[in-house]
Amino acid sequence: MNRPEPALVRECEAALAFWQAAGVDCDFTDDATAWLAQAPIEAPAALPAAARSQPRGADDKASSRTDRSEKAAPPPSPHVPSRRDLLGESPPGDLESFRRWWTSAPQLDTARLYPRIPPRGPAGAGLMVLVPQPEEGDRERLLEGPQGRLLANMLGAMGLEESAVYIAAALPGHTPMADLAALAKSGMDAVTAHHVALAAPERLLLLGTALPAMLAGRADDGLREFNHNGRKVPVMVSETLEAMTGVPKLKARFWRRWMEWSAST
Repeated sequence: MNRPEPALVRECEAALAFWQAAGVDCDFTDDATAWLAQAPIEAPAALPAAARSQPRGADDKASSRTDRSEKAAPPPSPHVPSRRDLLGESPPGDLESFRRWWTSAPQLDTARLYPRIPPRGPAGAGLMVLVPQPEEGDRERLLEGPQGRLLANMLGAMGLEESAVYIAAALPGHTPMADLAALAKSGMDAVTAHHVALAAPERLLLLGTALPAMLAGRADDGLREFNHNGRKVPVMVSETLEAMTGVPKLKARFWRRWMEWSAST
């Protein structure tokens, strides 16, 4: 007679089988931890006898030919976008002119399938919020969807009237798979800097860790202020509204950082 397996073993096996069938194989905390062991990598099979008996000189010659071939054809260098003067000789001189230019200038047409959405809010606002791009469903007003509702709730918790905050995007229209670093190098960083200078906010909140590139910074350089034409504006960088919508933990982290930043600026 076979001895019954302990109840604890059966329960563990059943639990693992359930989560595996559900497609869950990792425990997500601060760091992902694998639950199911990966199959070990098999060692390469031994060379056939004919290959082992091949003269060493033949291998050396083949290796030499391969080395010469690799040296003759170096790997292609990454594409660097050409930089353009997107503002032109007569850049917009005020926010009203900028809004018209933002929605009509042909050189800013980064995504033709979606409409261009102008920024909103007053000049000289106490806070300017910059997001990477409009939401996919935006048609008349910037951030009309769930990201906009989240931002409105955040501003309310900060004690700020949404109408008193200047809200803008780094791109005029929704642009799927947008490479902000490449677009910045192509000249959009100068456009964003000019936009911030015209808005003249007291503080600047960047909701997107790739947005410092749009202000001639880098995502890893700890951007703390925006300096343009001798005027310095304190800057805070955080995750996108889209990321915070999907990961509640990011909302708590944003709030802690906001409290520290707002207390020091």
